[in-house]
Amino acid sequence: MLPKIGGLYAITPDSIDTENLLVMTQKALAGGAKLIQYRNKTADALLRHKQAEKLHYLCRKYDVPLIINDHLDLALEIGADGLHLGRNDISVNEARRTLGNTKIIGASCYNQIDLAVKAEDQGADYVAFGAFFASATKPEAVTAPLELLGLAKQKLRKPIVAIGGITLLNANGLIACGGDAIAVSNALFGTQDVQSTAQSFSQLFS
Repeated sequence: MLPKIGGLYAITPDSIDTENLLVMTQKALAGGAKLIQYRNKTADALLRHKQAEKLHYLCRKYDVPLIINDHLDLALEIGADGLHLGRNDISVNEARRTLGNTKIIGASCYNQIDLAVKAEDQGADYVAFGAFFASATKPEAVTAPLELLGLAKQKLRKPIVAIGGITLLNANGLIACGGDAIAVSNALFGTQDVQSTAQSFSQLFS
């Protein structure tokens, strides 16, 4: 049985400092993160493999799934718990055929309900909408209105992840509108006290 998708979904920052990345991620886990996504757009394949392997070991200690962003081959190599797909990646169908039914597959649906319906029909375990606010991680991201979450709740059966510029000041509104999980990167890993910040985000769901 797959773990429940909900709560704080921490997305790792681009970093070549593996030890610092592990320290920050450990603090996010200790603070209550329910999912970790490994996303590194600047690392080469060798560094990605090293970091993902170490993160997977760390996540297992906390019994928290490690989701790999984009790289199906990497998810297979390290036996990750799942894969997150964007618009230009392989289809959910193809990922499901390769990974089987025991892995989590998530799909970015931006501001488009039709993409989410298609992803769900193909077997995605969660869909992600956003950016709901200006994002330092993805400044070029399309914007999504808050009302999209309520509409998605009516049309979809799978958990909904909200992403994009989420902070402690605006996260509550996304949860109230129907977000089952909030995906956070800079507002978590860019803080002085990652564990305390993770706890604050996690408490929004209690």
